[in-house]
Amino acid sequence: MTGLSLRDLSDVDFEDSEISINVGGFKKKMRSNTLLRFPETRLGKLLSCHSKESILELCDDYDDAKNEFYFDRNPELFPYVLHFYNTGKLHVMGELCVFSFSQEIEYWGINEFFIDSCCSYSYHGRKMEPDQEKWEDHSDQESTTSSFDEILAFYNDAAKFDKQPFGKVRRQLWLALDNPGYSVLSRIFSVLSIMVVLGSIVTMCLNSLSDFQIVHNNGSTEEDPRFEIVEHFGIAWFTFELVARFAVAPDFVKFFKHALNLIDLMSILPFYITLIVNLVVESSPALANLGRVAQVLRLMRIFRILKLARHSTGLRSLGATLKYSYREVGLLLLYLSVGISIFSVVAYTIEKEENRGLETIPACWWWATVSMTTVGYGDVVPVTTAGRLTASACILAGILVVVLPITLIFNKFSHFYRRQKQLESAMRSCDFDDGMKVVPSVNLRDYYAYKVKSLMASLTNMSRSTPSELSLNDSLH
Repeated sequence: MTGLSLRDLSDVDFEDSEISINVGGFKKKMRSNTLLRFPETRLGKLLSCHSKESILELCDDYDDAKNEFYFDRNPELFPYVLHFYNTGKLHVMGELCVFSFSQEIEYWGINEFFIDSCCSYSYHGRKMEPDQEKWEDHSDQESTTSSFDEILAFYNDAAKFDKQPFGKVRRQLWLALDNPGYSVLSRIFSVLSIMVVLGSIVTMCLNSLSDFQIVHNNGSTEEDPRFEIVEHFGIAWFTFELVARFAVAPDFVKFFKHALNLIDLMSILPFYITLIVNLVVESSPALANLGRVAQVLRLMRIFRILKLARHSTGLRSLGATLKYSYREVGLLLLYLSVGISIFSVVAYTIEKEENRGLETIPACWWWATVSMTTVGYGDVVPVTTAGRLTASACILAGILVVVLPITLIFNKFSHFYRRQKQLESAMRSCDFDDGMKVVPSVNLRDYYAYKVKSLMASLTNMSRSTPSELSLNDSLH
């Protein structure tokens, strides 16, 4: 060895010695007394090495002639490390990637606690963002994957018609019936379907009014025959709609696995079951109790309003939001359950001797539920001063409990609404007039970028959870 070797550093006066650091071509001479201020860092540990083998455990290469240590690291980040050794504080520029910076200072053995107060809040905030959004990103990743899969499923379904009799005609009918807005024909069909659904709902509501009911001399009532005609026309239309969709479906087996097709089936099923029950009751008077079942089934007609989901982007987005927001909904129910349990017991303890409406805990549950959700029916109210103070706290707590998860749910609804719009636009851009020659427009770049982002986030979390010494050995080898 020529020059000053680390093998002899234990006998050298560190106050006067210098060592040369080469980080990816960026060279800098540093005084030993500066490095000794932080002996637990990588450069500080170099001063305690007494053999070339121990030196090479901490750096990538060593030139004993020049007494130069080489590190294969990013030279653009090393000035931040130099600034730390000179001032004892770390500063983070806004344009830096916080995860790259975190890995870099971990390599040099510098703790994040040395980040100065002017940068600490911003740094930790940016670093914790992925953790705070991890559970949202999971559902967003599912929704991104589902969007891509839905487009591919749409394309595959359309391709199945090429091998079927009258495939081209059936494909055009399928696109018109199942994809509102795809063509002029589909728009006309969609408008007619919406009008029939709304007409059926309005008829059912008007039929409950006494002004539109026929009263016989014996006091019994009968539905207006005009409403019955409208009801039968609606059932005929809904049945035709379902049968037509089934007839032109690319896959009969998967047809009723689709949620919207199940809604179409449930919208007409009560009518036919009621019809069968009435026929059975007329033929067998002993089964008159089945008539009550028919009355219950008639109330299920209100679910026809769900048929509008086929024609409304907002309703489909709402369904997707509820599907992927089960965590937020669960939090909302948990918060409400805890609050209702606490305030109901407090109200029962205070009001049980003064208020007959709150003399049992189940009755107090009802009161607490109405109060926390800020409905406020007013059927049961506290009468004592302590009870009113409890009610005030219950209402304020309810506002806070409801507002916090609602914000997250609304943000997800906005995300799914945009996603649904993009999905519909991609489907409408497909042209099948000349056969299946053009793959539908899919933004594979965004899909691939999201997958890479998820992979990098996973690798980052693995790196952060690994002990520092293990990560140092991995980087050296």
